[in-house]
Formats: sequence, structure tokens, C-alpha cells
Amino acid sequence: VLIFSSRGINFRTRHLMQDLRTLMPHSKADRVCEMKNCNKCIFFEAKKKQDLYMWLSNSPQGPSAEFLVQNVHTLAELKMTGNCLRGSWPLLSFDPIFDKEPHYALLKELFIQIFRALQYHPKSQPFVDHVFTFTITDERIWFRNYQIIEQDASLVEIGPRFVLNLIKLFQGIFGGPTPYENPHYQSPNM
Repeated sequence: VLIFSSRGINFRTRHLMQDLRTLMPHSKADRVCEMKNCNKCIFFEAKKKQDLYMWLSNSPQGPSAEFLVQNVHTLAELKMTGNCLRGSWPLLSFDPIFDKEPHYALLKELFIQIFRALQYHPKSQPFVDHVFTFTITDERIWFRNYQIIEQDASLVEIGPRFVLNLIKLFQGIFGGPTPYENPHYQSPNM
């Protein structure tokens, strides 16, 4: 998974990108997707130095999704007590709504392909000690990261956390026909 950004991002976005690179051992930080053998990418786009957009995409054919990122809290800001092994595999937990709507089912598959650690990747550890949760509330997708406590299997939030407001789904990579456009999305300019 290639994780990169446009120019003009702020410090919080840089820290969020670094947090995702830390949590995803199968990620790369370089600019050219095809040269680095990446078939998935996360692209952060800053507009007007205050609005942050995230693109998730499959590299040569698509599909891709554009989100407005809201309520970003990085690992350094949260200062939570939890801790997980660097490079460990995350469990992915999805809200049941992801299986009821076709656009959410497509997003679920995109999230699985991007956030699931590859089993035999050289930087990954064969341990499962944290959970990425994707919950839908108020037509938005809430991302949280929890550590699994071994003694009693309880969960402790470790961050980062952010909220994704879906704008559009595209059939191609960063464009093309749009099979879904969110009717509840309102631009930050409005």
C-alpha cells in the first residue's frame, strides 16, 4: 500500500500518515506506485490548507473512493495507555451496515484489501494484538484502533482515530464513472 500526500498538508496530516505507516507494515512512502510494486494506495489531499481529503484506490483498474477526513487525532495527541507490537496483524471489525448496502459492501472490500496485513510480508509479525474498527454513525465511517489485552480479552483504544465522510465512489483510479455519490455529503465550503 502506497501512502503519500499532496503539497500543503499540515503537521497533523503528516503525523496521521506516519501513524498509518507504522501500523501497516505492508506500506511504502514513495511517490511512484508502479515502480514500487504497489497495487493499493492511500492519498491525502489538502485543500485550502484546512480541508483534508483521503483517496483509497486499487492501482491499475480501480475502484477508488474519495472521503473528507474529519476529527483527526494522532497517536501523539491521544497519549493512550495501550500499546501493540509494531508490524503485527490487525483484526478488522466492521459495522453490520457494511453488509446491507452495496456501496458500503464495496467500501468494506476496499478497506479489507488496504488495511489487512499481508501474511508473508517481510516486515509483518505473525501476531494479532490489535483491532481496526470501522463503524457507521451519522452517514460517516468512524475508524478506531484498539489493543487486545491478553488477560481478559478486553479492548483498550490506542489510536489513531478519524472520521471518514464518503463523497464519491469511482470505477477507475482517482476518477472515471461514479457508481455512487453520497447525497448526505455537504462540502466544507457550504
